[in-house]
Amino acid sequence: MRHTFHLKTLAVAIATLSVASVASAAGLDRSGQDITAFLQDGTYAEAVYTYIDADVTGHDNAYIGSDNKAYTQGKKIDDIAESYDFFRYGVKADINETFSVGVLYDEPFGAAADYSGDNNFVDQNPASPRNGEGTNVEVRTESITGIIGAKFGENKNFQVYGGPVAQRVKADVKLRGTAYSAANGYTLHTSADQDYGYIAGIAYSKPEIALKAALTYRSEIEHNAKSSEIYPVVGTGTIPDPIESALGLSTDRNDSIEITTPKSVNFDFQTGINPTTLATAKVRWVPWSDFAIVPSLYNDVSKVSTRDDKGLALVSYDEDQWQVELGLAKRVAPALAISGTVGWDSGAGNPVSSLGPIEGYYSAGLGAKYNVTENWAVSAGGKYLWFGDAEGQIPTQKIVSDFESNDGFVLGVKVSYQAQ
Repeated sequence: MRHTFHLKTLAVAIATLSVASVASAAGLDRSGQDITAFLQDGTYAEAVYTYIDADVTGHDNAYIGSDNKAYTQGKKIDDIAESYDFFRYGVKADINETFSVGVLYDEPFGAAADYSGDNNFVDQNPASPRNGEGTNVEVRTESITGIIGAKFGENKNFQVYGGPVAQRVKADVKLRGTAYSAANGYTLHTSADQDYGYIAGIAYSKPEIALKAALTYRSEIEHNAKSSEIYPVVGTGTIPDPIESALGLSTDRNDSIEITTPKSVNFDFQTGINPTTLATAKVRWVPWSDFAIVPSLYNDVSKVSTRDDKGLALVSYDEDQWQVELGLAKRVAPALAISGTVGWDSGAGNPVSSLGPIEGYYSAGLGAKYNVTENWAVSAGGKYLWFGDAEGQIPTQKIVSDFESNDGFVLGVKVSYQAQ
């Protein structure tokens, strides 16, 4: 007897969370830029809510010796990772047997870190107007992707798809404390900027064994945002006045800043093992080594300290991100499926920016999907993450902190509608 797969009840419940990332687990990656809503059969719509809570603690470094290379454990740093949540939406419809259209919304990149307490990342100078303020960073992005797909082949097993992406980004950074040396008190604010890129991909499906495979490319998106910077040290005389005058530096500057969010490649795969069991795999690559945030005033001041014409970036990464997740889903009742996943994220190098001191993670997740009616379903799940130990460094590559034995969790819920 030939069995067929009922994808509406066998669909992977953990897809709600499957590529949800964590603050700076690799660069600024957050949502994983999932497009599986567009790959569903028939008419499909989903709304997904994801909540991330990480515990990232460590200690600052007290340097010994005159070379600033040898250091010992300093003061404790309490949890710097602020809880973070975001939404994802997707709608997809078939125009006919060949063409499909879809619209996706997600929040692909971001960061949320806040230092507090008695450590080198909090301004402890009673005479400072910033006394008691801690280092803080918040980066938010939003993306809307329009997709049109065309199926081809004898049985319409192949599909090519692509379309435009509109993305908005904004950022706020405050550097506080002696860890940042002369940059203590530096503040950056960028206004929200919207710019455009594109998505392109190819997919293959074989419904009789529930096989789906898709390779998706997203372009980088270059933003040119209005920015304002404050760099108190410029007006203190720490930098020699002749150099200060020659460079035309002042304590604050309103300018523009280029922030190019990275390109990425996602591979999504699933196949049936038997009529009630589905295996899944996801692979993601992001070249964070190409990414940098280079505010003009910060960069100009750093040229004085580095004595070159290149200066320093405020944020940059040494390595590219690889993310892999494997899963199994099992239909345990006509309307109920459960699933489990294991995952690995490479991170973006170590040492890493002190604004996100995590070197990747390992993860394990569980989820469930319940079909409330023939068309409506609710999915929920959770994922636990073990973060890699990391050393935090400032742009001069001086190591200013250590973070070890940290973890976090992700929770999510999805409501979906599907009609064949």
